[in-house]
Amino acid sequence: MTQFIHTEDDLDFVLAELMKADARFVKILAEAGRPSLRRRDGGFAGLAAIVVSQQLSTASAGAIWGRLAAAYDPFEASSIRRARAERLARLGLSAPKIRTLKEISKAVDSGLLNLEDLAAQEADAAHAALTAVHGIGPWTADIYLLFCLGHADAWPAGDLALQEAMRLAFDLKSRPNAKEAVMLAEGWRPWRGAAAYLLWSYYRYAKGRSGVPMSTDDRTVSKTAGEKTAKRQPVKKRLPKKQLPQKAGRS
Repeated sequence: MTQFIHTEDDLDFVLAELMKADARFVKILAEAGRPSLRRRDGGFAGLAAIVVSQQLSTASAGAIWGRLAAAYDPFEASSIRRARAERLARLGLSAPKIRTLKEISKAVDSGLLNLEDLAAQEADAAHAALTAVHGIGPWTADIYLLFCLGHADAWPAGDLALQEAMRLAFDLKSRPNAKEAVMLAEGWRPWRGAAAYLLWSYYRYAKGRSGVPMSTDDRTVSKTAGEKTAKRQPVKKRLPKKQLPQKAGRS
C-alpha cells in the first residue's frame, strides 16, 4: 500500500518507519532535529512551478513564477499550450523551459499524462509516467511526487544537497552521484521520501544553511532570461609605461 506524507502525523509515522529500517537515522534525527512538513500545490500549475524554479534561487524563481501566474490566470495546460513562445520568454523563461512546459501542457491536454492518477501509483510507476514526457527529468519528477503528491517513497537522487548530506552523515569518501544515491537508498524503501526530509534537515544542520532542492542532472537545466549572467570581460592589466632611456646630460 502506497504511503503518503500529507500531515505532520504522516511525517512522524514515516520517520519512525525509516529509523526502523536504518538505525543510522536515529542519530541523524537527534543531531539535525525533526524536519518540517513541506507541501506544494499539485496539478499542472504545481509541476510547472517546479520546472520554472529549477537551477534558480528562490527569489528569482518566485519573481518569474509571479509574472507567469499573473499573465495566465488561471494557470492551465491549455493556456500554456496556446501561449506564444516569445511572450513566455519575455516573462523570464529560457527556451528549454518553454519547450518543457509546452510538452507538459500537450501531454496533459491530450490525456497522455494524467496527473491525478499519479497519486494512486507506486513511486517507480509514477516516476516513469512523468519522465516519459519530453523535458521532465528525474529530479523534477521526484520533487513533484514528494512535495505535490506527498509520496513517501519519492527519492530525488540527483539533488545536490541530498548527495552532500549523505556524504557527511554516512562518512563517505566522496559525494555520491545520482546513480550511487539510488543504490544507497534501496534499503530505505518504501520510506525514501522520509530519508530525503531528514537528509535535507541534516544538510542545514551541518552546513548552517538551507538545502534548497537543486538538481544535478535534469533535462531542463538552463538559466532563464531573468537569470542570465553577463559574461565577465577579462580584465586588461595596465602595463607600466615603457621607460625611455634618458639622454646623457652635457658635462
